Amino acid sequence: MTDTPIKTQRRGAILEVTLDRPKANAIDLATSRIMGDVFTGFRDDPELRVAILTAAGEKFFCPGWDLKAAADGDAVDGDYGKGGFGGLQELRGLNKPVIAAVNGICCGGGLELALSADIILAAEHATFALPEIRSGTVADAASVKL
Repeated sequence: MTDTPIKTQRRGAILEVTLDRPKANAIDLATSRIMGDVFTGFRDDPELRVAILTAAGEKFFCPGWDLKAAADGDAVDGDYGKGGFGGLQELRGLNKPVIAAVNGICCGGGLELALSADIILAAEHATFALPEIRSGTVADAASVKL
């Protein structure tokens, strides 16, 4: 298996997608683009029936955007790739269920990514938050589903 921020495994008609980035599973531009390719491939593969999105580790599911990468010059308003941020939020024609298996802290863009799924399954220790609200900003990708 290669050293990639997204691990995939096929189990029959199920595609397991694991976000695996060091420290907190935050999504940078490259990771978002990879996720877009993964979910586009899932959409277009007639043998796959369901996808499960989860994350490595038990502390963080995903805090959303990688703020360190943004501070280092990764464009926050750039081309996130197919499907928009995290590959799911704007992906058209996805008529198969996606399950978000949340196994830790899920906040900001990570929560919006989970909300883009059809079903959210949360571990007992999972927590959810939209910290943007504290600063008066709007998390406007998938939070409208709340």
